[in-house]
Amino acid sequence: MIQRDLLMTISQKAKPGKALLLIGARQVGKTTLLHQYIDRFASDDAKVLWLNCDRQEVRDAVQTTNLHNLELLIGSNKTVVIDEAQRVNDIGLTLKLIVDNMPDVTLLVTGSSAFELRNRINEPLTGRKSTLHLFPLSTKEIYDNQGLIGVNETFESRLIYGSYPAVLLGDEPQEMLTELADSYLYKDILEIDGLRRTSVLNKLVVVLALQVGSVVSYNELAKTVGIDRKTVEKYIDLLEKCYVVFALNSYNRNIRTELTKGKKIYFYDNGIRNAVIRNFAPLEYRQDTGALWENFFIAERIKANRYAGRAVNSYFWRTTDKKEIDYIEEANGHIAAFELKWNPKKAKTTLPVSFINAYNPGETHVVTPQNYLEYVL
Repeated sequence: MIQRDLLMTISQKAKPGKALLLIGARQVGKTTLLHQYIDRFASDDAKVLWLNCDRQEVRDAVQTTNLHNLELLIGSNKTVVIDEAQRVNDIGLTLKLIVDNMPDVTLLVTGSSAFELRNRINEPLTGRKSTLHLFPLSTKEIYDNQGLIGVNETFESRLIYGSYPAVLLGDEPQEMLTELADSYLYKDILEIDGLRRTSVLNKLVVVLALQVGSVVSYNELAKTVGIDRKTVEKYIDLLEKCYVVFALNSYNRNIRTELTKGKKIYFYDNGIRNAVIRNFAPLEYRQDTGALWENFFIAERIKANRYAGRAVNSYFWRTTDKKEIDYIEEANGHIAAFELKWNPKKAKTTLPVSFINAYNPGETHVVTPQNYLEYVL
């Protein structure tokens, strides 16, 4: 069992008269995390009502705007967990009724689909909620549970199989990842009315997986997949909202040769990326080790920033003459630049002079597998 970083955060933010939303991809461990919270922080005499909205009879009971029915449902329970809340129509109105009329109830809500859950709760719950995002296991969470030896022992495995809890802790990572990619990856997206082109979506994800670390053009993606640019934009937006991928924009301010519209697309989990292209070969037999390393570090850095409450904007930088910096963070005018190198012997000690002169970054880092822990713990 892995104790998650957000466990203490939940204990601090879970309060009577408020809704705490825990959002993340399917199978990332949201339900397990709330069970851990209840087991660890709920008092022995606390009354907890757990509502699993995968069950039709539970959805029928929760999906009501009748306050009296909700009061009967909740009864004397002081902590209410609504699991898989995105499956309930008009869930925001239900949550609002509970928060407004039951000030002694602590409301904990999970949702696997960010876009559905957000669209249904934002307006009704303005000022009445907190939102936490859960990702696949972070390096820090593994370190906190298994120490430095555990982190080092699983490093190459995480580059290939990722860090979904069931995958990292299970015995058959390839089978689990294939099942995850085939059965759950698009489930939320395909539940949207009018979106049924599974083969096109799958083809797009494969193309994105093969271009990790490269600048992508939405026009080129559209030509490759055989759809129009607007559909590419829509599908990538949905993939982001379902925590499958995330995009970095190009950083540009001063230099005429800088890319202004390029994007890089990364996966939140290396294992999902490799499952999509059906490649679980060991590192010594791969041609994409540098891309795996780049995807891994940037995803781990984003997890670390989110869990630590650091609000930063993330970018990459590249010019038309192919000078580049792999990863940039900007916060309150402070710029940190990261050059990522798989082979420490080939790591450059300086970043492009044109970038240094134009932006005067406060920090510059060359990150390799030998020193990456400094930046993700």
